[in-house]
Amino acid sequence: MLKKCKGLAIAVLVVLLSLGLMLGGCVPAEENGEIQDEISGETSQIQGSQEAAAKDTIKIGYVMWACAEASTHVAQAVIMDYLGYDVDTLSLEVGGMYSGIADGDLDFQTTAWMPVTHKEYMDTYGDEVDDYGVLYEEARIGLVVPSYVDIDSIEELNWHADKFGGRITGIDAGAGIMIASEKAIDEYGLELELLESSDMAMTAALADAILENEWIVVTGWTPHWKFARYDLKFLEDPLKVYGDVENIHVIARQGLDEDAPDVASFLKNFYLEPEQLGEVIGAIAEGEKPLEAARQWIADNGDVVEGWLQ
Repeated sequence: MLKKCKGLAIAVLVVLLSLGLMLGGCVPAEENGEIQDEISGETSQIQGSQEAAAKDTIKIGYVMWACAEASTHVAQAVIMDYLGYDVDTLSLEVGGMYSGIADGDLDFQTTAWMPVTHKEYMDTYGDEVDDYGVLYEEARIGLVVPSYVDIDSIEELNWHADKFGGRITGIDAGAGIMIASEKAIDEYGLELELLESSDMAMTAALADAILENEWIVVTGWTPHWKFARYDLKFLEDPLKVYGDVENIHVIARQGLDEDAPDVASFLKNFYLEPEQLGEVIGAIAEGEKPLEAARQWIADNGDVVEGWLQ
């Protein structure tokens, strides 16, 4: 319909222009100028309509976690380079990301942990967002220690609280794993304090402790590059406070599939194997800029990307 309307407008312009040329010898100069101004106005309107039909900017929300950063920028690169949209990425707290998608201020996010870690957010916003399916399988959260720490269960933490400095090093406040860790402290009666920090600060503290062969316990999850770089282990969780293995989903605003069906189609096919996501996470951890790391991975895995775009 839009093409037909544009064609009709162009045809009208042609007729007006022809009429102006035929009458040019008998129309007073000022009237002829009015016709030309009218034609110019119609042309401007068509150009404005064409600009209005241009693709909207896609806005992706993410939290500064390694897995979220990597998958977000892979999606950004595909949507920009293959689908032709401008893309903005916005780093937010978890709650702000979910509320932004529910309100329509953000288009989607790639790191919704189901069914445990982000249960609170899905209970709140689930009816106002669309679940586009699994991006990554067999994700896991819990408390993590270096392998040289000779305990194996969360139940043993109190016995060695002094060795851990009386603390669990966490990430940003409001993250699902932090909520689960607060619950673990209550359920297990832990005498350790949960410290809020960030993914970057947590991994820096972990690296420093490993360098000095010190005991440390941190909030941890897979996929994450730290498991490739360091010899780590999850502490057993007999009370299942952290749940079992989870899946990571893509969550989008309602109406995205109508406003940008090609983007929605891609996101519903968007899936990463552990080693695939791990390669991008590792490249970023080694110092590559996230979008450059994503584009390099895409260049090396064109067949995978083509499968997402079918």
